[in-house]
Amino acid sequence: MSDPFDLVAPGFRLARGVARHLRTLDYVSVPELVPCAGLRVDVMALGPKGEIWIVECKSGRADFQSDRKWQNYREWCDRFFWAVDTDFPVDLLPEDTGLILADAYDAEIVRMAPEHKLAPARRKSMVQCFARHAAQRLQGLRDPDFGLSRF
Repeated sequence: MSDPFDLVAPGFRLARGVARHLRTLDYVSVPELVPCAGLRVDVMALGPKGEIWIVECKSGRADFQSDRKWQNYREWCDRFFWAVDTDFPVDLLPEDTGLILADAYDAEIVRMAPEHKLAPARRKSMVQCFARHAAQRLQGLRDPDFGLSRF
């Protein structure tokens, strides 16, 4: 029997495994969150004490090398991680970032990201952004015909 996730984009598989693992650490997460115009993070996680982590999922060398915005993500989180699979050349990743090895079913934090605490005003803004994003996603699942175009 083949794995149903073989047909899903690699970044989605990594994000799913990351989200599952983060949940075991009491973090909730949302995929593809936009913290500000021009940036879209693969996974944003909110911890039990309001900690904000960003995880960028990279499927290979070319995917990583074409990412020119990742350094801008640091100002929107307390910790920044890369999530890659076991075949990824991890020596490419900056050592001052976190490293998560993942697949579609789980993940493991191999290197904890250094902490860069957000300023209180930025944290409040990001928690509100996270909450609104999650609520909009839930609304879309509950009432997909209503749409966001009404606002």
